[in-house]
Amino acid sequence: MSEELVTREQRGNISILTMVYRPYNLLGPKLINAIVEKVEEAQKSGSRAIVIRSGLRHFSAGADLDIFDKRVTEGSGGQTNENRRLTGVEFLRFMELLPIPLIASVHGVCLGGGLELALSCDYIIAASSAKIGSVEATLGLHPLLGGIQRQVQRIGAQRAKEMSMLARRYDAPTLEKWGLINLTVPEESLETATLSVAEEFAQGPTLAHAATKQLVHVAVNEGVDAADEAMAVIQAPIWASEDLKIGLASFRKNGPGLAKFAGR
Repeated sequence: MSEELVTREQRGNISILTMVYRPYNLLGPKLINAIVEKVEEAQKSGSRAIVIRSGLRHFSAGADLDIFDKRVTEGSGGQTNENRRLTGVEFLRFMELLPIPLIASVHGVCLGGGLELALSCDYIIAASSAKIGSVEATLGLHPLLGGIQRQVQRIGAQRAKEMSMLARRYDAPTLEKWGLINLTVPEESLETATLSVAEEFAQGPTLAHAATKQLVHVAVNEGVDAADEAMAVIQAPIWASEDLKIGLASFRKNGPGLAKFAGR
């Protein structure tokens, strides 16, 4: 039996996916396929939040260079012969449109494709000691999965060009100030803080969170006008949700912020 590249642990409504693809969680078809499989398992189990973290020294040291050697030999960047379920762009969209909040918990180094994986999540929490960057330019490349455009969304064109063209490694507090990541915590607090954030997401109104993710995706890719047009359809499931009934009843009885949502 082959060793799992990603393990899944269920803690209440939270699925914790731990990457253990030795030595450095190099992102390529094998690891991407394993992540997709475990995310699908988490969704089927009824998880209301998913944490992606590493069980190794680093979150991810970048891409699996073996796939680049093959592409150079073939003279093509095509991904059709790489035994992957999803192309790189399809993978990021799968993550971004998943109707469940995704939290990336980052320690060690998070470089190249590892950063693109983190950027596909809804919330990034990082240890203050983490080193993060788009280092593909050192290989004669640039971020291939969509990291550039996702950096532009978060930190603007000038910073995105700086990150991708200078290929520096940044400390997590700097990238929190820029707005690329959400929260920096001491390394010894990372697990506790991650689970606290994940629990907060998991206790929320799950269908409303899914609608929020969809609307954000439309807004950043098609513009605010398109998001306005899409709102009625995207919001429709909320009106039939058990969570809305719970939320309204709780507000009337106890005031705001005390609803115990069911995730339905």
